[in-house]
Amino acid sequence: MKKRAISILFCIPFVLSGFSSEKIDLDSLDYYLSKQEEYDRSKEKRINLIKERIAGVSENLAALYPLYENLYDEYRSYIYDSAYVCVEKLLTISRSLNDPEKIASSSVKLGSCYLFSGLFKECFDILSTLDVSHCSAETQIDYYINKSRLYYDLADYNNSPEFRIQYHRKGNDIIDSAITLLPLESPRFWSALGLKRMKSDNYRGAVEAFGKMIDTRDYSEHDLAMATSSIAYLYILQGKTEEAKRYLIKAAIADIKSSTKETVALRNLAQILYEKGDIEHAAGYVRRALDDASFYNARHRQLEIGYILPIIERERMNIVEDQRDRISRFLILSFILSALLIAALFVIWMQLKHLNRAKQIIQKTNDDLTLTNNNLVEANKIKDEYIGYFFNQNSEYIDKLETFQKWVNRKVVAKQYDDLMNIPVNLNAHREREELYSRFDQIFLKMFPDFVNKFNDLLKPGEQIQLKKGELLNTDLRIYALIRLGINDNEKIAQFLNYSVNTIYTYKTKIKSKAQNSNEEFKQKIMEIKSM
Repeated sequence: MKKRAISILFCIPFVLSGFSSEKIDLDSLDYYLSKQEEYDRSKEKRINLIKERIAGVSENLAALYPLYENLYDEYRSYIYDSAYVCVEKLLTISRSLNDPEKIASSSVKLGSCYLFSGLFKECFDILSTLDVSHCSAETQIDYYINKSRLYYDLADYNNSPEFRIQYHRKGNDIIDSAITLLPLESPRFWSALGLKRMKSDNYRGAVEAFGKMIDTRDYSEHDLAMATSSIAYLYILQGKTEEAKRYLIKAAIADIKSSTKETVALRNLAQILYEKGDIEHAAGYVRRALDDASFYNARHRQLEIGYILPIIERERMNIVEDQRDRISRFLILSFILSALLIAALFVIWMQLKHLNRAKQIIQKTNDDLTLTNNNLVEANKIKDEYIGYFFNQNSEYIDKLETFQKWVNRKVVAKQYDDLMNIPVNLNAHREREELYSRFDQIFLKMFPDFVNKFNDLLKPGEQIQLKKGELLNTDLRIYALIRLGINDNEKIAQFLNYSVNTIYTYKTKIKSKAQNSNEEFKQKIMEIKSM
């Protein structure tokens, strides 16, 4: 496997919590890959906000410069062409301001753009002509790190061991200048030191330095991706592929979260998985890596991926062809067995068909009998209750008639004709009717104790019937109680309740307007209310 330089670029730091406890496996990586568009949308949203601020201060060069710096930071590992445009803007503004510091800083950024895109000669032409001795420590640090990276990358792409050693030595000399300017034991210090140790073949020291950088928890997702990818590269060089795989997954997840498209983690992970025989994951990851490299327009990354992609795809196609051949043989055998099985099943099916038809008829008959039996039981219960009720009622009326007859005879014998003009109090028609309703209510609720609650459940919220104190049923409930007993004729209901047919119709219309269901469904629900 080719050695590949992994370097660190530094963004605005922030504390990343929960890194050590995050689940690290291919399933978690696949999850984050499925969310990549969401992270990219967040990146685009930040970019658009900066562009809006730029549009608001388009004439103020001093205010434009930091805004274009922010825009460049968003684009530099996202889209090369856009990052390059931002650098050109920064150079134009800094020259208009005649600010040597800004000119030098913008030139370093231009070199970084060329380096990211694989334009090594153009990067060398820019950085070799710069004099940053008069610049701020920050500009000098960026300059030395980018220039050292240039030599490290040249070493990786040079097939001659002699030149590779020379490039590494040159890069180490340059990065020493950055290390001396960085605050001791800061995240950037450990990153630069880890990079130098890695290029000096001090693998253990490099892993230790990158580990200390991660332990500070003072870095961006992009910084984390660079550090973990570097550790993975060191483990690959030592033949520790399982450890390398774990750190490459961490790096790939961090790249996704930071919307970094100029990355090597997915490609290197794909190669490890290919070597371990996980062709399906390897093919998916290497294609995603190629998409990212094309999106960023990183020419050297596309060439790297272009070398491994055909190998993985060819292996995947071989596996697919083997699977297809096995499936074909299996299908032929299955077809023969299926033909024999179908012949046997056809006979069984015909028998089962007759049996099922008989079962259905029996089941339907049983269901009908059960329903009929339940209805008969309920009807008999209602009949028994109301027959007893009306026997008692008629008996009471006969007693009252006998009492009334005796009273009339007594008045006639006594020739008290004037008293015959007055109806006895105990035969008051209104009171008799109220007693009739009261007994009806008592008997009905004895058979259907939950009728009022079940009826209210069928009405819309806020439309429930509230009975007055002492009431068992009111007129609305009595109408539907009669319907539940099977009395649907409005004339019979009106006769029983001593109302006109139109009045009964009005009551029913009012209740139906409050029902949650249609008229037919409402009536069906009423009839489904069970007796005890």
